[in-house]
Amino acid sequence: MRLTHVVRAGVAVAAAAAAALALPAAASAHVTVNPNTATQGGYTKVTFRVPNERDDASTTKLEIALPTDKPIGSVSLKPVQGWTAVAENGKLATPIKTDDGEITEAVVKITWTAAPDAAIKPHQFQEFDVSLGPLPATDQIVFKALQTYSDGEVVRWIDEPAAGTEAEHPAPVLKLTKKADAPASAAAGPVAVADGEDDADGDGTAVGLGVAGLVLGLAGLVVAVLAFRRATPRGTA
Repeated sequence: MRLTHVVRAGVAVAAAAAAALALPAAASAHVTVNPNTATQGGYTKVTFRVPNERDDASTTKLEIALPTDKPIGSVSLKPVQGWTAVAENGKLATPIKTDDGEITEAVVKITWTAAPDAAIKPHQFQEFDVSLGPLPATDQIVFKALQTYSDGEVVRWIDEPAAGTEAEHPAPVLKLTKKADAPASAAAGPVAVADGEDDADGDGTAVGLGVAGLVLGLAGLVVAVLAFRRATPRGTA
C-alpha cells in the first residue's frame, strides 16, 4: 500500500510538470509584434504574428490600429499572398513637421482580409510585415488589434500593459528607446526580422516555464524510484 501511494504521488508530480509544459503555448497564443523594440526617430520593419487558437474556425481578418496622438508619418505594407491589405488614413489633430514639409494626415488603421483559401487555419499562424517611420518620441506604441474568425467571432487584443498585472487580451506593444540609449545595431537603421523570429518577452517566459516543468517531472520520477527501492525487501531482485 505504501509503495502504491508513493508511486501515485510521483505520477501526480509528473502530471503537474506536463501541465506546466503546456502553459507556454496557451500564454503565447495572441497577436504579437516582432521585434518588440525599436529606436525613437528611426525606421523599422515590424511583423504582426497572428496565431489561430481556435479548433473549429479560421482567422479571416486582422485589424491593427495605429496611434493618432503619436502618429507615424510613413507606413508601407508588404503583400501577403491571398490577403488584401488596406491602409486607412485619418486627419491628425497635430500635424507632423518633417524635412519634406508638414504632414496633416497619417495611417490610422491597417486591415488585412483573407481570400477564402488563404484564411489562417486552426493551429496555424500568419505574419504581416509593415515598415514604419519615423517612430515618435514616446516610450512605447500600443497597436490595438482585432482578430476576426470565420464564424463571426471577433477577439479584441486591446488591453494595454499595466504594472503588476497580466492582461487577458494583451495588445501588441512596440517599446521605443532613445537614440542615445539604443544599441549600435538598432541605431544604425531599419531592423530586418528573420522569418520565424520569436517575440523575446513571450518566448523567454515560455522557455522558463518549460524548464520548470521538466525539473518537476524529473523530481517526481526520482521520488517514485527511491520509494520503490526502499519498499522492496533486501535480497529481492
